Formats: sequence, structure tokens, C-alpha cells
Amino acid sequence: MNGFFDIPSDLQHSWSGLIGLHLREALLPVAAGLLLALPLAQLCVRFRRLYPPMLGATTVLYAIPSLAFFVVLIDYTGQSELTVMIPLAVYSLVVLVPAIVDGVRSVPGETLAAATAMGFGPVRRYLQVQLPIAAPAIVAGLRVATASSISLVSVGALIGNQGALGNLLAAAQKYDRPELAVNAVITMAALAILCDALLVLLRTLLTPWMPRGTRRPRPAARSRRPEPEAAAR
Repeated sequence: MNGFFDIPSDLQHSWSGLIGLHLREALLPVAAGLLLALPLAQLCVRFRRLYPPMLGATTVLYAIPSLAFFVVLIDYTGQSELTVMIPLAVYSLVVLVPAIVDGVRSVPGETLAAATAMGFGPVRRYLQVQLPIAAPAIVAGLRVATASSISLVSVGALIGNQGALGNLLAAAQKYDRPELAVNAVITMAALAILCDALLVLLRTLLTPWMPRGTRRPRPAARSRRPEPEAAAR
């Protein structure tokens, strides 16, 4: 453990500073992807023929290697955090758009009819009826997108120390200090687990009507009164 938290000075951050930077570069793209995915998913729900090409487009974008994305963006955004976060936001769409579409389509027609009868317009019905019911599917997509984003941030180490905790991987090779690589891997895994747990908690808070688990029924207490046959004896 000697030197485990001894971060090289050329990274310009402490260990806690790298954690904060990593969370910022990982979570902001997921939030941006969610804001973009919500209207795109609504269009796909309203116009069903739009869904296959939309899903194909997001899949093609996801197939582009992150390093190639960086090379294209670096002429416009430079060696900055934005160069890392834009591809991550685009990558999140391939998970979030289908999750939102499937969740919204799972809303019963009777519920939508009742909301319409109460005077809900399309936007209000989408925001106040469909999205809350679709919350479990949306949070499931967010869990996948968040874990993926936390992992992919480390690739930013290839463009001028923009990989946050991933910079420790490059420093481990540069200074021949394998403990830095172990630090990066363990910390990123811990961040992914923590964020996933928080999203599960968020789902629990947003969906109080959902069952929280099955409990075994307690065995009924035996009556102390004698059974009729035994009493007759």
C-alpha cells in the first residue's frame, strides 16, 4: 500500500480531486443524454416508424470508437473535458432511448384514456403520467449508461490527461508504479457500485407503488382450543 495514494504532481490533482473530476466527466454526459433521449423517445412513441431508424442511428454512433470520436472533436473543442463528455453523451442514447420507449409503451391504454378524459394534453400526459409509470425502465437504462460512462471516461487519458482516474493508468506505466493502476481500477469500480446503489434508491423513491420484495408468510398460529374430534374423545 506504500504510495497507493501518492499521486504524481504532473496530474495536477489529488486522489479526491481525481474522483470529483471523474464523476463530473461521467455523470454530466449521462444527464445530457437523458435530456436528449426524452424528446427523441417521445417522437418514437408517437411516430412508430421513426423508432427503427432512430435505434439504428444511435447504434451506429455507439459503434464509433471513442478515440476516433476524440480525433474528430479535438479540432473544435481542443484537449478539454468537453471532448470526452460529448461522445459519452452520444453513447448513452443507445441505452436510454430504447429504455424510455419501452417504458412509455408499457403504460396501459386505460391509464392514458383516463388522463385524457381528465383534460391532460400530450405534453402533460407524457410528463405526469407516462414518465412516472415508466420510471423503473428509465432507471434501469440509467444504471447501464452510468456504469458504462464511468468506465469510458478513462479513455480520455489519451488526449492530454483528460481521463480523470484513467490518468493513473497512464502514470502507472510511465513511472513503473503498478499500485496506481490498482488504485484506478478499484476506485472506478467503487464509484460504479455507489452510483448504481444510488440509482436503485432513486427508483425506490420514485415508485412507492412497486413491491419491495416477497416475504414468506408467517405460519398461522395454532389454536389452543382442542379440535372437535379431540374434544369428543
